[in-house]
Amino acid sequence: MAATDIARQAGEGCRTVPLAGHVGFDSLPDQLVNQSISQGFCFNILCVGETGLGKSTLMDTLFNTKFEGEPATHTQPGVQLQSNTYDLQESNVGLKLTIVSTVGFGDQINKEDSYRPIVEFIDAQFEAYLQEELKIRRLLHNYHDSRIHACLYFIAPTGHSLKSLDLVTMKKLDSKVNVIPVIAKSDAISKSELTKFKIKITSELVSNGVQIYQFPTDDEAVAEVNGTMNAHLPFAVIGSTEELKIGNKMVKVRQYPWGTVQVENEAHCDFVKLREMLIRVNMEDLREQTHSRHYELYRRCKLEEMGFKDTDPDSKPFSLQETYEAKRNEFLGELQKKEEEMRQMFVQRVKEKEAELKEAEKELHEKFDRLKKLHQDEKKKLEDKKKSLDDEVNAFKQRKTAAELLQSQGSQAGGSQTLKRDKEKKNNPWLCTE
Repeated sequence: MAATDIARQAGEGCRTVPLAGHVGFDSLPDQLVNQSISQGFCFNILCVGETGLGKSTLMDTLFNTKFEGEPATHTQPGVQLQSNTYDLQESNVGLKLTIVSTVGFGDQINKEDSYRPIVEFIDAQFEAYLQEELKIRRLLHNYHDSRIHACLYFIAPTGHSLKSLDLVTMKKLDSKVNVIPVIAKSDAISKSELTKFKIKITSELVSNGVQIYQFPTDDEAVAEVNGTMNAHLPFAVIGSTEELKIGNKMVKVRQYPWGTVQVENEAHCDFVKLREMLIRVNMEDLREQTHSRHYELYRRCKLEEMGFKDTDPDSKPFSLQETYEAKRNEFLGELQKKEEEMRQMFVQRVKEKEAELKEAEKELHEKFDRLKKLHQDEKKKLEDKKKSLDDEVNAFKQRKTAAELLQSQGSQAGGSQTLKRDKEKKNNPWLCTE
């Protein structure tokens, strides 16, 4: 019997029985609270908005401290995400807070892809958690969860409408993170303009299909306050770490020549509403929504890309082991197919190379034969020339010998005549007187 069938039968056959006395498992909530306090909590906030909207100041105001961070330079060619993690302690509760800011957002002339680094950063945190979750030896209880739990989107207090950059970015982010829009530096516009601006923003978000985070109303304990606060979105906030004594207490204010704006005065801005909803009432729901909605969506898409699924083509339950075996067999089949293709490709290339070598060898033989014939022809020509020269030399030698012979014969004839003449003179002295 499959494990799913057993679990289904166990659920169907569950009965409610009374207890005869105190057992003690009613202390489980207290145990859970104690365990959570000992482990501590983590909360990650992403601040998205153009330069100069007071993102860092609002974070300092929200958590009533001064976060030390490296000053950001706004000379980068694109959007850079800067992450800083801080350990906070309030009473006996520890909080590991991570604040991620978008440096250079909206500073570029071409803002078409300004949202892309933000989306890639959020997906990278999901991917890191998924890889840790898929490990054989998981350490999720010690793992620093860097997934973004809340995205505060800072809107410039123009009083007119949302910029196209704001709409595109929030649309790209609403399926990946809990988007909470806030109007930054809301003291820059009047109350009437602010009311109209809120209505305009809400209308544009609805008409463009942007799904912002709605505070949950399914819990009776917070349903009323959350329902009321949903009507105040987007919150008009002011941030300031400057304190001034008003009456008998110190309050955070922004001072102007015409007066002061109290940050925590609900008649001046919605800062208190934001703090109540973000930190004091719905922080755990933001964490839960991140895990159960946004991360689950990312996880499902990634596993489907990897070939895993819950049901077979007949809509029957499909176990992870069966999915793994099917994917493994599919992978092995593809591997064998690729191996066969590579082998055939290798054989084909070897044949092509052999044909090329044979063709080259044939060309070499032909070239050798041509050179050999040319050599033979040249050799024959040289031999003919040599024979001709030898004949000419022999003929010259013969002519020379004949000439020398004639010359010697002529010399001998002339000498004999001289001797005869001398003899005649000797015999006939009269010839001498004459």
